[in-house]
Amino acid sequence: MLEKLAELDAEHAKALAGGGEKYVERHRRRGKLLARDRIELLLDRDSPFLELSPLAAWGSDFPVGASVVTGIGVVEGVECMIVANDPTVRGGASNPWTVKKSFRASDIALENRLPVINLVESGGADLPSQKEIFIPGGRMFRDLTRLSAAGIPTIALVFGNSTAGGAYIPGMCDHVVMVKERAKVFLGGPPLVKMATGEEADDEELGGAEMHARTSGLADYMAVDEPDALRLGRQIVKGLNHRRQGPAPGAVEEPLYDADELAGIVPEDLKTPFDPREVIARIADGSRFDEFKPLYGTSLVTGWTRVHGYPVGVLANAQGVLFGAEAQKAAQFIQLANRADTPLIFLHNTTGYMVGREYEQAGIIKHGALMINAVSNSKVPHISIVMGASYGAGNYGMCGRAYDPRFLFTWPSAKSAVMGPQQLAGVLSIVARQAAEARGQVYDEDQDRAMREMVETQIEAESLPFFLSGRLYDDGVIDPRDTRTVLGLCLSAVHNAPVRGADGFGVFRM
Repeated sequence: MLEKLAELDAEHAKALAGGGEKYVERHRRRGKLLARDRIELLLDRDSPFLELSPLAAWGSDFPVGASVVTGIGVVEGVECMIVANDPTVRGGASNPWTVKKSFRASDIALENRLPVINLVESGGADLPSQKEIFIPGGRMFRDLTRLSAAGIPTIALVFGNSTAGGAYIPGMCDHVVMVKERAKVFLGGPPLVKMATGEEADDEELGGAEMHARTSGLADYMAVDEPDALRLGRQIVKGLNHRRQGPAPGAVEEPLYDADELAGIVPEDLKTPFDPREVIARIADGSRFDEFKPLYGTSLVTGWTRVHGYPVGVLANAQGVLFGAEAQKAAQFIQLANRADTPLIFLHNTTGYMVGREYEQAGIIKHGALMINAVSNSKVPHISIVMGASYGAGNYGMCGRAYDPRFLFTWPSAKSAVMGPQQLAGVLSIVARQAAEARGQVYDEDQDRAMREMVETQIEAESLPFFLSGRLYDDGVIDPRDTRTVLGLCLSAVHNAPVRGADGFGVFRM
């Protein structure tokens, strides 16, 4: 695990490096703050910042981090979603992964009723990749208007360029601050205006902060410099009178067991089961856990506890495979959590639902459907942590990404795919062998070995956390030792919105 954590640190360092030393220094020489420096000055002193999707675009043609920093931080005592362009990466231009990462930030803000603060400095769309940006990218502006319509405040602090479509970011926010002689907000810059209309105009006339503050009215406040803009941003948040709608946490107790031991709990070979109670004991307040149905469906551990003072229900895989009893136990437990308006935490380590003649005849399909139905229609907040394996329909039953958990984080030990690499390669081999036999042909064993090796290598690579995180199939890869802290921040965020269970579920096929 320590080796994997070192790899994680190295990948995070790429995101922290932005556009690289050359462009970072050039940005600083212009007297500008870096994106993360702006965030640090915006947030309350010594308050945490939960960065989201820092590895977005990993493995793509675009820089790790996707030229934008997103995360949840506290401003004047209010938890806010921060979206900060990184102008050291291609001028902060939006690429396809920037758009997807911004969508995820908006979704989190809307679900959890978090005010949104945009720290704007972007050259607009990355034009060479416009075919992947233009059509879906319009949702960024729609999301801002929907947040505002839902009573969730939106704020734009403009530090530099906000051109073309990017001009609609401040244009659609409730509150706008622009930095004097720095902010430039226009649909068409001087070259485009000259080409389109023949008109000669400089960038200050077209979109400078002073023009927008005095003439167009787009700017509500004009800051003298970047620190002043951040001060004004904090002042706006202070005046929002934004109130949390969920219940407050109770008293907080530290676990009795050392969180550092979480780095050694997951075996190197994910086929080797481990007891998730060892994890729960290191994330739960006072290490207390009231287990539900401990003698039934023992491959799934369920029960009640508190994390950072918030009551939660926990579902954790114990033996990897889910049988009918585990599915029925999970469905009942999820219903109870909804009756009690209690958020759920899913701790993944599953190879999926059991297969075979005995289990098919016993109704594993309808039992699995029962669990997936319950997860799908549950209305209390869900938070998923993928500790180890998360394969096949087991991923769905444990509230994988497709089931819209409020947050999903993975450990460096995690793997997720439709099935394990060896199983998938074996299935393809069996199908190819049967097809050859049906045609009356001799099966090429050498070609089969080569095919299996190639498939296993590919699926293994596509199952790893960095690959999945790069594609935004999680909200970040975290150090297992930080799990309790991350859960506490997530639980605090979800309680900005009301926490209410479902009134009913779909038809349960019994």
